[in-house]
Amino acid sequence: MPSPRPRILTALLAAGALAAVSPSSAEPRGAAKSPITPTKTTLANGLGVVFDVDKRTPVVTVNLWYHVGSKDEAAGRNGFAHLFEHVMFQGSKHVPEDTYFRFLEQAGATSINGTTNQDRTNYFETVPANQLELALWLESDRMGFLLDHADEKTFASQRDVVKNERRQNYENAPYGLALAATRAELFPKGHPYHLLTIGTPEDLDAAKLEDVKSFFRTNYVPNNATLVLSGDFDPQKATALVEKYFGPIPRGADVPRKKPMPVARTTETRIEIEAGVELPRVTLSWVTPPFFAPGDAELDLVGHVLTGGKTSRLYKRLVYDLQIAQSVGASQGSMELASAFEITATARPGHTTDELLKAIDEELVKLRDAGVKDDELARAKTSIASDTIFDAERSSSRANRLNTYVHYVGAPDYFAEDLARTQRATTASVGDAAKRFLPAKARVVTLVTPKVGAPIAGRVLRVTGGAR
Repeated sequence: MPSPRPRILTALLAAGALAAVSPSSAEPRGAAKSPITPTKTTLANGLGVVFDVDKRTPVVTVNLWYHVGSKDEAAGRNGFAHLFEHVMFQGSKHVPEDTYFRFLEQAGATSINGTTNQDRTNYFETVPANQLELALWLESDRMGFLLDHADEKTFASQRDVVKNERRQNYENAPYGLALAATRAELFPKGHPYHLLTIGTPEDLDAAKLEDVKSFFRTNYVPNNATLVLSGDFDPQKATALVEKYFGPIPRGADVPRKKPMPVARTTETRIEIEAGVELPRVTLSWVTPPFFAPGDAELDLVGHVLTGGKTSRLYKRLVYDLQIAQSVGASQGSMELASAFEITATARPGHTTDELLKAIDEELVKLRDAGVKDDELARAKTSIASDTIFDAERSSSRANRLNTYVHYVGAPDYFAEDLARTQRATTASVGDAAKRFLPAKARVVTLVTPKVGAPIAGRVLRVTGGAR
């Protein structure tokens, strides 16, 4: 049986949405209506509900975002958002301990998980179309009745799980603490992005059960959440089910959203780290515009021009020509209050961070002075467009994308504009973004040097510079 036709790509091509755009001109040849046409309503209790019907495959994804992440934690409570992601899977009033996954797996569900980042916490599962009610019941029960189940034992066990996750992914991982050191310097103390989402052991240990319950009552309320259904379902029946299971949950107090918080950095900060690793590593970091703000799309393109493929500038220079790096990557890490553009290169044996930094800086000078070329920009646009389009063919990815649009721009119907913002970029606008947002000195440079006997995750030797 042939695979389902890629309807999004087909619709965009038919409408001319992907017609060539001259790299030196901002005028696209033709506009297109989005092939994804979600509808959004709001329940009386404030829960946002988005429907995206696609009947090609008999599955439906349930994707629920709570608009709370680590940036929303109070001082001394770092890690609460991530801790709650774990607690939410342990059971609720009508769902016994450790049965959430069992219910869904027995029903044939896939992609069952939850994640937390700086800006939001999400929960999702893809179920056979005839099991939609089960997924809605499970999600609603933990939204409405989690605290009827969660006790000191549940809280303590999940706190230990989170601390072990931190040890596994950071404290006992090669280069594991370099990210924390970089983030702490990139965003000053007091900025919501100063600390990592994983949480600090000190804050996790100091937390009491009542602190966690208070966090839940404040943030895990219908009016601070958006539910997306994407896939094969009947909107009328789904509306009735959503109202049945989520409608009775009381509205909470309004949850204020933080405003963008740029960081005015004027000089370079240098972090020197020694670690029990084999190879040196260098990371260059800049604070850049927030998700979907002017400049964000252009910096996505800059990342592709620098490291998107074997002919990209930094890959060709460091890995192929000079052969001083075994890997190099660059990307715009888009977030709600401010973003972080980072370049990370890992040296080949026998080479140093100084060699890597010198070569990277030489390429950045060329980028700032001469901008990007037509063919480079065309390849970068094609890569981003194809990744976006094919990712959106899956209901699980599409549901999360629609929730992304709701969270960051306030509406789910943003797919066509999301593509267009990249397609509209020009050689001039991309070059200007590189010059404006990736200056030579207003950045953080993290240098990791191998040292026998040092912790594998690394330890900071010194931090120099840092005036803002």
